[in-house]
Parts: sequence; C-alpha cells; structure tokens
Amino acid sequence: MRIFDPHIHMTSRTTTDYEQMHAAGVRALVEPAFWLGQPRTNVGSFLDYFDSLVGWERFRAAQFGIAHHCTIALNPKEANDPRCTEVLDWLPRYLAKDGVVAVGEVGFDSMTDAEEKAFARQLELAVEFELPAMVHTPHRDKEAGTRRTLELVEASGLAPGMVVVDHLNEVTVEQVADSGCWMGFSIYPDTKMDEHRMVAILQERGLERVLVNSAADWGRSDPLKTAKTGAAMLEAGFTDDDVDRVLWRNPVEFFGQSGRLLLESVDSDGDAGATFEGNSILRGPRA
Repeated sequence: MRIFDPHIHMTSRTTTDYEQMHAAGVRALVEPAFWLGQPRTNVGSFLDYFDSLVGWERFRAAQFGIAHHCTIALNPKEANDPRCTEVLDWLPRYLAKDGVVAVGEVGFDSMTDAEEKAFARQLELAVEFELPAMVHTPHRDKEAGTRRTLELVEASGLAPGMVVVDHLNEVTVEQVADSGCWMGFSIYPDTKMDEHRMVAILQERGLERVLVNSAADWGRSDPLKTAKTGAAMLEAGFTDDDVDRVLWRNPVEFFGQSGRLLLESVDSDGDAGATFEGNSILRGPRA
C-alpha cells in the first residue's frame, strides 16, 4: 500500500511519527499552513513558520523517505486578528516557491466578515498563481459554512476541479459532490470522521474526487489513519487498485495540477533516487 497523505500537520508531530508513517506506506504528504494553537502576534511569526514549511520540514521528512509538500495561506482563525492580516501581502513570495502545491488552508472558522474577506482574497491568489485551493470548513454550523464556501468559490472564477473542500462529513458531502469540487475527509480517533464511516461514504458515492487525510495536528489525532482507512477498505471488499486510487492516485491527480509535486526522491519502497510515474516533478493537467 502506497500512501500520499494530502493533509497532515507534521510540524506538530515527532520523528517517531515519520518512522511509523513510512513503515505503514506513506511516501508523500501535503502539510497545510494552519493555526499553531498559540496566537501569533505579528507577521514575522508567520514568515518564520512559512520558511520552516518550505525548508526545514521538507528536509526532515526526506530523512524518512517521505516527499513533503505544503500549502501556504492565512488560516481562517487568525484572519480575525488585525495583527495578522498584513501577512496576506506576503503570500505571493511563498506561493511562487517549489513544493508549494496549493493556497490553503483558507475558508471559515466562525464565519465572520473578516474571514470571508481573507477567504475571497486568497481565492484570487489561487487564480493568479494557477494553484489549487484547500478549503477548511467550520467546525460549527458546518452545513451553512459549506454552502457559503461554495458560493465564494463560484464567484472567484476558480475552476471547481482546482478546489478541495475539506473536513466533510455525511451532512456536507452532497453539496460538495454536486459542485464539482474535490471532497476532503479528515479521519480522527474521536472527532470528524472515522475509517468505517469513510468506507461507507466510498461505498455509496464511489472513489472519484475523494481525498482522505489524517490531518494529525497537535490535538488527539493519528498520523496512521490513512493506512487504517486503506485496511478498512480492503476488509469491506475494495480492491488493492481501489485503495491505491484513493490513497495515492487521487492526491497526485489533484495536487499535480500545481505542476510542483516533488516525487523524485522516493519510490514505493522509500529508496532514494527513484521516481514515481517516471518524472522527477509530476505535472498534471489544469482543471
């Protein structure tokens, strides 16, 4: 089983997590910029964090045979803090860098006017830089938040196929499926989705435009939930090819639209120097 985790916050994880992920089949990942738990008080704090995502964390992952990519954005929660919003002017500097495969996480936390303004501006940046967008849906009033999210995506002019709407569940998946956007599901021990609910959704809706991730932040989470979802799929009667599509080919297809996937350093066994799909940098068609 080869795994590309399309949403996992490795800054909050240990090297033991990297070792266990590699042993479970993880060979690539995307780490979205997010709220660290401690409020940032100035733009410089964001810039140091972004530098870490495009530099140190990529190096750290490579030591364990895992290709690290990231997304860059002002996250929804901190879009409400006027001390942080100036970072929007700095985003173009980072959105031009190799290994930055989307604008994200953007979207809603509490559905404030400030969040909506930052969201709309960052969707404009996704259009400008021809990058996909990774959208965070709110933990509260998720159905209304998802509806408003899709309205803003449509207004931005960004093609639906360039957008993944994440943290979905049984209540919100239909809206996103109908929109043409990609559907993202975070698999957690106690909250969001679990692997068995995820399998039920796959059985009902199929494998197209689905991204399954572990998110794995600083709260109670599990960076092996992608592998556990794959095991649950096999137990439920899905084939090895089905699992490979959901856990590898789908993320490659979505983020490949950025033209910046860095999969030259590992193969399915994690050996340095080999390539996936025969290309040092995978480039997919734009939606």
